[in-house]
Amino acid sequence: SSGKLITDGSSDITGNMTINFSSSQTAGRVPTNQNVTLDFAKLTQLHGVTTVNSDSNGNIEGTLEGVHVDNSGIIVGTYTNGVHRAEAQVALAHFNNSPGLLKTGASLYQTSDNSGVPVIGQAGNWGTRLIPGAIEMSTVDVANEFSDMIITQRGFQSNSKVITVGDQMIETAVNMKR
Repeated sequence: SSGKLITDGSSDITGNMTINFSSSQTAGRVPTNQNVTLDFAKLTQLHGVTTVNSDSNGNIEGTLEGVHVDNSGIIVGTYTNGVHRAEAQVALAHFNNSPGLLKTGASLYQTSDNSGVPVIGQAGNWGTRLIPGAIEMSTVDVANEFSDMIITQRGFQSNSKVITVGDQMIETAVNMKR
């Protein structure tokens, strides 16, 4: 009649029970040990329809499924469990004298005493903006590459003429012997 849960019809359940969960996962990913204490003193058994209410503050396990960059340079990871999480942010460097950078290769530059120290910032600083998914125009010098193509083509034509002339000379020599 009091609504308390009883064990075998003679006594109320009033004690606590502790459950220890152990995990073989590496530390940092999953807690290695978790203890859950159940307080049976607050457990009741009343006649009628009941609803169990619970709150959760976690997500099911998920693996990285995709990555995209937004307009502010934040790299967002999309996971298989539906979670979208900011992973990192693209940093931009500004130099007081950009032409003073040392060119170390195709589209690669290095700081120098003339360029000054880099000032690190994010998209939006210094009038910059990021356009995710856009393709940069080629840095190839079209006029130079076209000239190289013509030179290569002329060289190929010259070599083919040399072979043709060599064949004609051999044919003439064979005909002279006959």
